[in-house]
Amino acid sequence: MTITVIGVDGAALPPGGDALMDKATLVVGGRRHLELHVRNGATTIELGALDKALEALAAHTAEHGPAVVLASGDPGYFGVLRALRDKGIRPQVVPAPSSVQRLAALVGRPWDDVTVVSAHGRGLRQALNVCRARPAVAVLTAPGAGPAELGAGLTGWRRTLVVAEDIGGDEIVSTMDAADAARRPWREPNVVLCLADPDAVAPRGWLAGGEPLPGTAGWALPEDEFAHRDGMVTKAEVRAVALARLAPAPGTLIWDVGAGSGSVAVECARFGAAVVAVERDPVQCVRIIANVTTHGVDVRVVEAEFLAAVHGMPEPDAIFVGGGGTKVVRAAASVGAPRIVVSLAAVDRVAPARDALRESGYRVEGVQLSASRLADLPDGSSRLSAVNPVTVLWGVRS
Repeated sequence: MTITVIGVDGAALPPGGDALMDKATLVVGGRRHLELHVRNGATTIELGALDKALEALAAHTAEHGPAVVLASGDPGYFGVLRALRDKGIRPQVVPAPSSVQRLAALVGRPWDDVTVVSAHGRGLRQALNVCRARPAVAVLTAPGAGPAELGAGLTGWRRTLVVAEDIGGDEIVSTMDAADAARRPWREPNVVLCLADPDAVAPRGWLAGGEPLPGTAGWALPEDEFAHRDGMVTKAEVRAVALARLAPAPGTLIWDVGAGSGSVAVECARFGAAVVAVERDPVQCVRIIANVTTHGVDVRVVEAEFLAAVHGMPEPDAIFVGGGGTKVVRAAASVGAPRIVVSLAAVDRVAPARDALRESGYRVEGVQLSASRLADLPDGSSRLSAVNPVTVLWGVRS
């Protein structure tokens, strides 16, 4: 069979596209693409339910003549090409610039530092969390997961949205705060560039989408990597276990409750997760901001009692509770996050915290961490210096 996928970028097809369309006996594409480019009476299938189009293409043999699939932009970039190959179809491809390339070109910005996420067929939650975590993100939108929904979901984060709407048509580009984007309608198709600083461009890197996380320094960083008060910082060994159970990653949202100096929040953000740090002490909130700045990550800081703030925050994938007692553990467990980790210095709080997790439907495990670190003696030899033991509980919901 002869099947060609042609990228559509505005009213004109890429070089060679018109000749392919003249010979096509079957053309698959969106309504607007079909209306613009089908001229010779070919059989057409409007893209809606993809299965019908894929079945027709798979049944189309060489005797039937050439077939063409019209797709927006670059069909190999979050496009239809993967679905065709999954069906055993190996088409020729004539690409056009992707919508992300077009938007970056329209605003005159390089885009090799931009993380690209898709909201097609999977909802907006993961894309939103990447926008909350990363400084420059392009979002391939979908009906119900567009600029307005992005803007509403970014409440509490300082973000600017650059939106190109009516891609392939009038292509109007607008720049505004996320809150303003949430309040107006947008024409489809559209694409969004979400920026923490609309004027900033990352230095030339070596990896598309921004530098990898957590970087060459690793994780479970030493305590002196964080500004803290009188040793009130989650110890590195505890952070190592907590990170393993929280599983921070791009597309996830972590709450750090009773955040203190924010060391756990910072470490989760270094793994690419979106993070909300809740801390009632204003002085500690300043320390969190200082630590966030030092490590070059983005953490939303909520200065409040957790019990008062819990119902106004976006849904988490995991929660770390570093302080606040059993009432806080119980309130955190009531949210229903898939994973929750609790750090406890006082042994008499272990059983109540465990019970609070179990009552909320969590399967609970735990470990007591008793670490001894090498320390130098005056004569140059070493001794083992004990760190105060901490119990770490973690709960997982089925």
